[in-house]
Amino acid sequence: MTPARPAEDASLTDHLRHWSRHRPQQRALSHVDFPEPNSAGVHRTLGWRALDARARAVADHLTTVASPGDRAALVLPQGLDYVVAFLGCLYARVIAVPLFGPGLPGHADRLAAVLADCEPACLLADSAGTGAVRDFVREQGLPEVPVVAVGELPVRRLGPDPGLPAAEPDDIAYLQYTSGSTRSPAGVMITHANVVANARQAIHAFVHDPQSSTTVGWLPLFHDMGLVLSVAAPVVGGFASVLMDPVAFLADPARWLRLLGSYEGTVSAAPNFAYDYCVARTEPGLAGELRLDRVRVLINGSEPVRPGTIERFRAAFADGSLDPAAHCPAYGLAEATVFATADSRTEPPHTVTCDAVALREGRIEALPDGGAGRPDAVELVSCGRPVGQELRITGADGTELPPGRVGEIRLRGPNIGRGYWKRADRPAEERTFADHAFGDPEGWLRTGDLGALHEGLLLVTGRIKDVIVVDGRNHYPPDIEETVQRAAPVVRRDRLAAFGVPRADGTGEELIVVAEHRRDAEPTEAEARECERAVRAAVSARHGLRLGVLRLVPPGTVPRTSSGKIARAASRERFLDGGFGAR
Repeated sequence: MTPARPAEDASLTDHLRHWSRHRPQQRALSHVDFPEPNSAGVHRTLGWRALDARARAVADHLTTVASPGDRAALVLPQGLDYVVAFLGCLYARVIAVPLFGPGLPGHADRLAAVLADCEPACLLADSAGTGAVRDFVREQGLPEVPVVAVGELPVRRLGPDPGLPAAEPDDIAYLQYTSGSTRSPAGVMITHANVVANARQAIHAFVHDPQSSTTVGWLPLFHDMGLVLSVAAPVVGGFASVLMDPVAFLADPARWLRLLGSYEGTVSAAPNFAYDYCVARTEPGLAGELRLDRVRVLINGSEPVRPGTIERFRAAFADGSLDPAAHCPAYGLAEATVFATADSRTEPPHTVTCDAVALREGRIEALPDGGAGRPDAVELVSCGRPVGQELRITGADGTELPPGRVGEIRLRGPNIGRGYWKRADRPAEERTFADHAFGDPEGWLRTGDLGALHEGLLLVTGRIKDVIVVDGRNHYPPDIEETVQRAAPVVRRDRLAAFGVPRADGTGEELIVVAEHRRDAEPTEAEARECERAVRAAVSARHGLRLGVLRLVPPGTVPRTSSGKIARAASRERFLDGGFGAR
């Protein structure tokens, strides 16, 4: 007999306690390590009772170094300890701050900025990293606080419920720092009610049968999608979660693909670039060895979803019996905990081919016959319908727009966070666009994203702050970037940024593209000129734009956020400062 599920208003730790009692030995969480290049993977696993006991051990210790409402920063690598530390914070009513260790390349400034902003009472690390964390704190001039080695905390046998005081639904569970500027970190306050609501929404959208499902994830747990899909949803739904390290995926994406086929009913998620990465970095003969017929959902989100990527991935792994309907485009953002809309999990992704001129003018006009023979057509991938929340498209003044009109995406629902940490009382002159995301009297969240509703489905077109305005028309960087990488094979896929800068004569903006060249290419000056000619012609033909500058730069040069997305604003700033060479 299936045990009664926790009440609708139960917290994440209420659910954990429930599964610990009713399914104590069932596999809850696994981490797969790859100690050798050709290793099949070493699994370490915790059942529900063991996971609960270790989380409570963290909570017991936290009560000695922090008080309810204090912050505890998670600065440890992906793995079992990370999940244990997060859940332990929730048990102790200490606000978790999911971060990363100081060894993550290129993100030391961001880590220091976030630690200064959240002012943690303690830092949760792994045994091997405590020394490096202490050194980092001293080098950055941050306040020294206790550094706790999570794996060394004593675990006691679970007897009667210790009676830890329960968190209120509106208490802050954790701060989800958005992947933006390192100099102005923004921590979204996610409540206990928010995270459970969004976990339920994710289960409804992506998990057909919790009893026969497993999430398999490599996304970092400091990323909103990784945290909700690999931790919150499994704890609420009572199904297993399998983790691997993002570095292990980047070293060999076939490891992820094999894990996907190792379980029945697998659900996973990745940004668009990861699907192209799998195609580029796996041997052609691998597909026949995989069991991708076991995959139920592959969420594609976090960055613009490209139709070509979906088709390349489907074609490359068709021999693995991957169901075309498994690929599921979705839309979300940290301010909404993460998930907002999702395409159908029972049908292949839906695309709309639009008239490019109309799109630049803010209208969706679908072309007949898929836009055959129209070189200026723009193909958009549907991100589906809202999941357990409301969505509207508005003009700049907040007025709701009719279907087919491009405007700002606004959301309302139980998953919308409380606001940004320490930003509600900022002086008006210091407030940015993002600071106005929350606070609508009717509860609508301003996402800062542009999109339109077409036949009830959401089409995402770009970010308000990234739109390039030339001669009064809007141009969306993802579309331009796709044109550039199609026209120039030397460009490293999804490692380029298109943005506008003021023209020297003050008559508007000109288009700049900074693109990394492929790792296996060292373009000569003549090859770079030829590349620029090809790109200039393609951008002119497809977008009616004159390219100002194409700057080819070495791999690893274009700034990215901590979650791997291209940081266009940072790229623009670096270009203006001469960081990519002479203008």
